[in-house]
Amino acid sequence: MDKDILLANINKVHTTEMGVDRIKKNLKINNNDVVKYCKEKILDNRCNIYKKGKNFYCEIDNIIITINSFSYTIITAHIK
Repeated sequence: MDKDILLANINKVHTTEMGVDRIKKNLKINNNDVVKYCKEKILDNRCNIYKKGKNFYCEIDNIIITINSFSYTIITAHIK
């Protein structure tokens, strides 16, 4: 199951410097550790995780986090 694959590799989830800025801007958050913020959302039992193409999509609390399924890079996150 896609969700199990992502959760089993949660320690590999990361983002780039540009990704940090993009996520902070898109989600309107001031949190400097956006990877930790996103991981907490992903690990929440209410999070709907699915894979479409090469990406995982994690939907929770009116936000969508997009993660590359090969590199586990958080590409972006935005408010629904």
